[in-house]
Amino acid sequence: MTRPAYRKSLRALLTPAEHRLFARLDTPQKIQSFLDKTPINFGEYGDTAMSPRRMLKMKMAHCTEGAFFAAAVLAFHGKETWLMDIQSLPSDHDHVITLFKERGLWGAISKTNHAILRWRDPIYKSWRELAMSYAHEYCLPGGKKSMMAYSRPFSLARYKPERWLIVEEDLDWLLLDLDLSPHVPVAPPAAMRKRMRSTKVELLSQEVVEWPDPRKKRSKSKTRQ
Repeated sequence: MTRPAYRKSLRALLTPAEHRLFARLDTPQKIQSFLDKTPINFGEYGDTAMSPRRMLKMKMAHCTEGAFFAAAVLAFHGKETWLMDIQSLPSDHDHVITLFKERGLWGAISKTNHAILRWRDPIYKSWRELAMSYAHEYCLPGGKKSMMAYSRPFSLARYKPERWLIVEEDLDWLLLDLDLSPHVPVAPPAAMRKRMRSTKVELLSQEVVEWPDPRKKRSKSKTRQ
């Protein structure tokens, strides 16, 4: 549980509108539904690592920004603020999720634009078991499995809430801390080399998106001109 003093400090930073929103999102499931309805941040304005307040202003989020927001709402309700960083091959993108526990079991809130790497119900006995549930579906477009490691639960409560909750600056320093935190390999190197490629039907799921990329539409428009 988040310490009462930390929870009080975090709540004091919120505007009335933010307070009402956070209060309404009183379960991990409601937080996930809110993030699912939030448009994806495609990076049209460059790479960002927005704080929860800035994310709400911009009305969009990518996985890391969604994870920060979910952790903030959980802290508002007195829950832990655990993140998990899932590291991939350099040719793929890392993914960040927010962990939570219900009845002693682990679940995850996840902001993504695809049919994979999504929410996890709180049914896992350990955070490792939860992390490994992503290993099979994490792959490159050609089918090569790309998940390499995952972090131990990383608590945002180590930082004062004013450092990451409401700032206008990007939270690059926080991403670096998360990236440099202790990580656990998915499996020994010999086992990693023997991973089977995803099949064609499995790869089809990667083509399903919630939010179409506006950059592709503009690119097609320019081509027609």
